[in-house]
Amino acid sequence: MELQKSKSMDVPLSFTQHLFSKEDYQEKNLIYSPLSLYAALSVIAAGSEGRTFDELLSFLRFDSIDNLNTFFSQAISPVFFDNDAASPLQHYNGIFIDTTVSLSYPFRRLLSTHYNANLTSLDFNLRGGNVLHEMNSLIEEDTNGHITQLLPPGTVTNLTRLIFANALCFQGMWKHKFDGLTYVSPFNLLNGTSVKVPFMTTCKNTQYVRAFDGFKILRLPYKQGRDRQRRFSMCIFLPDAQGGLSALIQKLSSEPCFLKGKLPRRKVRVHPFWIPKFDISFTFEASNVLKEVGVVSPFSPMDAHLTKMVNVNSPLDNLCVQSIFHKAFIEVNEKGTKATAATWSALARQCARDHLPAIDFIADHPFLFLIREDFTGTILFVGQVLNPLDGLPVKRRHAVGRCSAAAMPVKDWRVTPLSEDEDSMFLGLSRGCLPSPRLPSSALFPEISLVD
Repeated sequence: MELQKSKSMDVPLSFTQHLFSKEDYQEKNLIYSPLSLYAALSVIAAGSEGRTFDELLSFLRFDSIDNLNTFFSQAISPVFFDNDAASPLQHYNGIFIDTTVSLSYPFRRLLSTHYNANLTSLDFNLRGGNVLHEMNSLIEEDTNGHITQLLPPGTVTNLTRLIFANALCFQGMWKHKFDGLTYVSPFNLLNGTSVKVPFMTTCKNTQYVRAFDGFKILRLPYKQGRDRQRRFSMCIFLPDAQGGLSALIQKLSSEPCFLKGKLPRRKVRVHPFWIPKFDISFTFEASNVLKEVGVVSPFSPMDAHLTKMVNVNSPLDNLCVQSIFHKAFIEVNEKGTKATAATWSALARQCARDHLPAIDFIADHPFLFLIREDFTGTILFVGQVLNPLDGLPVKRRHAVGRCSAAAMPVKDWRVTPLSEDEDSMFLGLSRGCLPSPRLPSSALFPEISLVD
């Protein structure tokens, strides 16, 4: 199956439009990882049947489980997996299984052959945080120390039976770094006001930019490592109109295969060229959004059919998805991009050359961005920037004139469950789906209660 021909590649943009249009999020900077969500739902689909299976397959836009599994193993897995510790993308995919539960042989084989998942059996009844410590230690070891303390306190309860953990960490350096020339200039907000923010620029007069009717696209490639089979880029979609972001997102999501053929492949003369620095952290509970787009039965204790996952002895042992939490973080500066994503689940009981004159690319009003793997077209992260000051450290807000590009190094970073440099998603599968826990005001991520 060719990835570029798969309708499933339209899923991230379609879900993005639905998520970003929700009233609670219309005035916020946003970032999430479609790839992390996609991986979690694919595994659930592979272990489901009946109405649950139909809803998940419909959302993922596949007509059979064989096509989904083939797609994941041939297209998605190569994006994830790399033995190079210096790779800009680090990933962990695994399932922790309570010793009281036995995964069905077909599901176990599927996880190994198509999803390359690590399977670990542990005694979840160990108290004092010992089992959680062991899980996090295994994840840290398997990711060469890039991902630490992925699973937060409260992940394992006395009813937890399975935990699916998926973590995605991206740290890319620009192929062509921005100059150490950061200037403060107005950024126009949707409400008609403006704020002064630090903008990055460069003396290079050529960039990967294409202009269309009503918007422009900028592609910023990242430095490629020893792995020549993967290449990453950030793409910025800038509407011409200062208030045109919503219409642009609608256009992207409504036109099938919108990205194919539109992303710039040739450099053109660009002047002036301004991109704001920005930091974004965003958390949301995904189950309600998924219900709105037709994925309903996995969350119902009466309707969920996830019986292909484990060897069950009675109908009372059936599982359902309790909740899905997702948290994402991204930092963009002169050197490159730092972004992380994670998912954990608990189951409880070539175009023609453009001959264009010099054009401008001034991102001084709200825009959409995404990070993708160029060879497959896989979208790792999607976000919108409405106000670059939101989330930006105070000391960088008040910078004036020129400032050093090394002011915010992106060298040493780790994923931690309660810090601001983590992206994570959790979905709990339970026998009697309890109400999702509320986010405590004192924490960026909730203590998770997963029951069956």
